[in-house]
Amino acid sequence: MSKQIGVLGAVVTVLASAAFVASWSSGFVIAKIATVDTPATTLLAWRFAPLAVVLIVVALATGAFRGVSRTELRQQATIGLFAQFGYCAFVYAAVGAGIATGTTALIDAVQPLVVATLVGPLLGLRVRGGQWVGLALGAGGVAAVVGSQLGGSDASAAAYLLPAAAMACLIVGTFAERRAPARLPVVTTLTIHVSVTAAALIVLAVATGTLAPPAEAGFWFAAVLSAVLPTLVAYGLYWWLLRRVGITALNALLFLVAPTTALAGTALLGEPLTVVTVVGFALCASGVALVLRFDGARAMPADERPTGTPDGAGPDAVPPADRPAATPADERPDEKVRSAVNGPRLVDVSPSRSAVRPGRAQREAEEACRR
Repeated sequence: MSKQIGVLGAVVTVLASAAFVASWSSGFVIAKIATVDTPATTLLAWRFAPLAVVLIVVALATGAFRGVSRTELRQQATIGLFAQFGYCAFVYAAVGAGIATGTTALIDAVQPLVVATLVGPLLGLRVRGGQWVGLALGAGGVAAVVGSQLGGSDASAAAYLLPAAAMACLIVGTFAERRAPARLPVVTTLTIHVSVTAAALIVLAVATGTLAPPAEAGFWFAAVLSAVLPTLVAYGLYWWLLRRVGITALNALLFLVAPTTALAGTALLGEPLTVVTVVGFALCASGVALVLRFDGARAMPADERPTGTPDGAGPDAVPPADRPAATPADERPDEKVRSAVNGPRLVDVSPSRSAVRPGRAQREAEEACRR
């Protein structure tokens, strides 16, 4: 039974990963098509505002905010401003500035390399050598896929800082979420992020005089589509997969976004599909497979875990920043006895600090109680 559950879980993860890549890629294409005659702020405001109302109603009806503290609300609001508002605003600004969707996706896909460089000092994650090779292969594949699309753009050189800023916002939001002491349900997280983003976008749209939506049915279709795919599906799966497969594997999946975007551009926008693009697909797929292969075996032996990492946690586990300091064993005699009875390791149970071995735990514990 446990084996069947494990296989089912793996299938769910694979399907969720494929849906994540496809829906995340759709955001670039929708941004390109839907903002031809409509300001980006108008589309974004009406993409997020109705969705925020729906999510708030669902969250209140299901009790998703029950037990959530004000501190957690503030933390998630800050994460949402970076990972949702900042990311979307800069992506749409980049597309509006004339940067091709594939080029925007390429710069966005550099994120895993930046994350892999920063994971050690910021999150305490261990990235293996094989994963570095996979990340390098993926970077080469993405560069090959969209390399031919870099020309022919009317955007200024400064405009290419916009997708880089979008990437930086998502990185900051991801790191902040991983450092948060509490893991809220995805529905709660998504509701908070979408709500603060909607509020920020409404303020921005009012300030720029672009809040009023057009009456065309095509606008509303684009607004609904962008609310469902890039926001509800892609963004929700981003946080769900982050907790399920880890930050390294999730960011490796982002390598597939640029090739998928290029493929969609070929089908919907008439962009050419060259031999270089096919080679890039192969390199990118190899890099992702290599990173995921090593990430699947990321559990560390107990004696190799960083100090403070709980039993059973892999290298992605981060001790909560506000966890109270552990009370010394000498000040907790009752904990000595419980540890002696239940703990499989050598523990300290007496004033003489004698080591208790698993086979003698019960007898030594009783002697400690009598003393």
